[in-house]
Amino acid sequence: MALHKNVKRVTTHVLGAMKLKGEKIAMLTAYDYSFARLLDQAGIDVILVGDSASNVMAGYETTLPITLDHMIYHAASVVRAVNRALVVVDLPFGTYQGNSMGALASAIRIMKETGASAIKLEGGEEIIESVDRILSAGIPVMGHLGLTPQAIHKFGTYVVRATETDEAEKLKSDAKALAKSGCFGVVLEKIPAKLAGEVTRSVNIPTIGIGAGPEVDGQVLVLHDMLGITQEFSPRFLRRYHNLQMEIKGAVQNYIEDVRSKNFPNEKEQY
Repeated sequence: MALHKNVKRVTTHVLGAMKLKGEKIAMLTAYDYSFARLLDQAGIDVILVGDSASNVMAGYETTLPITLDHMIYHAASVVRAVNRALVVVDLPFGTYQGNSMGALASAIRIMKETGASAIKLEGGEEIIESVDRILSAGIPVMGHLGLTPQAIHKFGTYVVRATETDEAEKLKSDAKALAKSGCFGVVLEKIPAKLAGEVTRSVNIPTIGIGAGPEVDGQVLVLHDMLGITQEFSPRFLRRYHNLQMEIKGAVQNYIEDVRSKNFPNEKEQY
């Protein structure tokens, strides 16, 4: 029987075993109780409480404005809904860069106040000190390389990363450093598929791709994008599994019409 069908609770150990067995890992974002409950019941392996909440929940242009308190609120809501999936929470911008003690304090707050299983940080060698300090407290860490949205002002664009040799070599080195430090997995975002495959084969931890091709150990998408709730964002790697934007708008318009025409509530919908 497939490993992912046989576990009552997904752990970092389970993800590692899935990589060894060649079983793909399915990961999606969630930011609230209702959606997290649906994802968990559907059998998702990992739920990422992403700082993408800054975009899809709060309406900011980038992920930078969201705070640690905001992330804790969203993560706690998700954890209350979940029985099986591993819940990973993004450390938001400004809570770990350049300050390993601050990084540890931020990670401890997330773990204590949300009940989540792990945290995620963006970056490679430049954040290893923070990674090491967080791991020393027994907190599981997931890395994130390639396009790192918290560094968008440094990049100045959302184009594919690591297409040049120097950046590709650094990414491979960073992935090995994260694995050696003890990270249980790493997200590879918007990098060439061939490079993602090379990284996946070079490390003993699961790689989760978003715009990184098929040779990674698993995939992640932003829930609101794949369900078609948001339509403004349409990169090549995004497969929309539904068009909820049109369905929701249609349902609301039908409700408005029923209210105005006095069709709602009818005799069966009153006391």
